[in-house]
Amino acid sequence: MVKIGNIELGDFPFLLAPMEDVSDPPFRALCKQHGADLMYTEFISSEGLIRDAAKSVQKLDIYEYERPVGIQIFGSEIDSMIEATRITEQTNPDIIDINYGCPVKKVACKGAGAGILQDIPKMVKMTAEIVKATKLPVTVKTRLGWDDKTKYIVEVAERLQDVGIQAISIHGRTRKQMYKGEADWTLISEVKNNPRMHIPVFGNGDVDTPEKALEMKNKFDVDGVMIGRASIGYPWIFNEIKHYLKTGLHLEKPTIAQRAETAKQHLEMSLKWKGEVLGVVEMRRHYSNYFKGIPHFKEYRTRLVSEMDQKILFETLEEIKDNFSEAIA
Repeated sequence: MVKIGNIELGDFPFLLAPMEDVSDPPFRALCKQHGADLMYTEFISSEGLIRDAAKSVQKLDIYEYERPVGIQIFGSEIDSMIEATRITEQTNPDIIDINYGCPVKKVACKGAGAGILQDIPKMVKMTAEIVKATKLPVTVKTRLGWDDKTKYIVEVAERLQDVGIQAISIHGRTRKQMYKGEADWTLISEVKNNPRMHIPVFGNGDVDTPEKALEMKNKFDVDGVMIGRASIGYPWIFNEIKHYLKTGLHLEKPTIAQRAETAKQHLEMSLKWKGEVLGVVEMRRHYSNYFKGIPHFKEYRTRLVSEMDQKILFETLEEIKDNFSEAIA
């Protein structure tokens, strides 16, 4: 049984990665429904929380049905991160996660996210202070290193464990790689097989099929897998992988009608949580995955990603249900 603190996650859990403008409550609800064992929020700026910025504060919204859920924070100043931890704890998540992995320039080049991989002593000190500031389990999401010359993850993971984190998720790329090239799981495996490590080690990067998940489990000996991009517009991936690991068989793919119905459900929740403008706009990144691989779909896709009128969007999704009913291979 894999545990973070007292939270039991099953024998080989699947985690939803924290993704900006993706891992929001509507999407997390769907991932939970389709088999995710633990979910993380979008990353939240520590400075934004302290300033009470509306966008940051809204990201603290969590709901009973999605537990266990971790709230992820990021920042470059230790004092701000301690304050953000205290604010976050008041919203009663199950876990507080620290983002040491975001490679995006506006984050990393200010010394936050993956930027802190250039200052490991500061990373360890910040983590220690955050652990002291909360009664909740603290976890970390990070990368192998800043670049190919600084892949210190085996030592870094051990040091973070020593100051009190209770699990670590590692993306198998450096910051310099961003999302290019293949994720390297060999170093994640080295972290897991370090005899001094006793906390759960989760692997992240390129798991987009049940076969890939099984390979990562068997070959690299991780405690579980974190899934990010492969879940966008496809929350079914969690149960598909679980079924395959259990039986060696593939679940039937959702039909186009089921995809359209789920997209409708997603849009409804998105409008309710984000409002009429953002609720429409931020759904757009999901549609191409919901309806990936459908021939003669261009007209519908154009409508879904350009239309602002929610009534027309719902009508379009209904039309898709009526006009396409077969499963996608």
